[in-house]
Amino acid sequence: MSQPDRRLNAYRTDLAETALRGDVVAERYSDGTPARIGLPVVPSRLTADRACPRDTEYLLGEPVTVFDRADGWAWVKSRRDGYVGYIDADAVLFGAPEPTHRVRAIRSHLYPAPELKRHALAALPFGAQVTVIEWGDRWGQIAGGQWVYAGHLAEIGILEGDPVAVALRFLEIPYLWGGRSSEGMDCSALIQVALEACGIPCPRDTDMQERALGSQVDPSGPLQAGDLVFWPDHVGMMTDTERIVHCNATDMATRLWTLSALRAHIKRTEGHPVRSVKRLDL
Repeated sequence: MSQPDRRLNAYRTDLAETALRGDVVAERYSDGTPARIGLPVVPSRLTADRACPRDTEYLLGEPVTVFDRADGWAWVKSRRDGYVGYIDADAVLFGAPEPTHRVRAIRSHLYPAPELKRHALAALPFGAQVTVIEWGDRWGQIAGGQWVYAGHLAEIGILEGDPVAVALRFLEIPYLWGGRSSEGMDCSALIQVALEACGIPCPRDTDMQERALGSQVDPSGPLQAGDLVFWPDHVGMMTDTERIVHCNATDMATRLWTLSALRAHIKRTEGHPVRSVKRLDL
């Protein structure tokens, strides 16, 4: 019998999440402890080894369940997309206030005071969640005391309207395996970020997205904006009937290609056609 996907299920021989009781054998089971991510961008790995590549990133304010903390690591599961991983234990914040706003600019700086000439303390990524405790002229002060430009914030629950437009905001962002921010992202992160900003739940990885999203349409037929085009280990989003946006390792960036150029490229380099196209109900 196959084991549950470790990307989405927290289990080890010594500990597993309670929901897996009866599916996996562990010495003990736990519901975990609710917490939030307390740093702007936090790499996550499937094993507690900093030599291993990042598998995803959690962003400031993201809700997680913490199952274990040991040796400088926290073993957590995102309550946003269900992804499990090991992160720096110092990135976990217990008892954090409920976020009131999200960052809607692809990057916004944190300042020690509401003055644009002050030295920026850090940069917050698109989708980071913050708690505004005070408003000043053009600025919002967040829990912890730092200030963010008010024009870069939107109230939690106010969504973007078009995932294609969101994806296009990330043009020229560098490719980074496992990345989910404007510092670098991968192909499936671009899709996830664009869809979630519009209130559309989206799994993290390409194979998950291909199984879960939309309805199948003929890959050789006419496509439309918002269609997701899949081929092995990669995904892109159509921006109109002819062009596709994808964050790719060929350019090492998020770029626009024509669909015809894409078809020729994967046929030439990988020896196969587009595998599937999924259409979303936008």
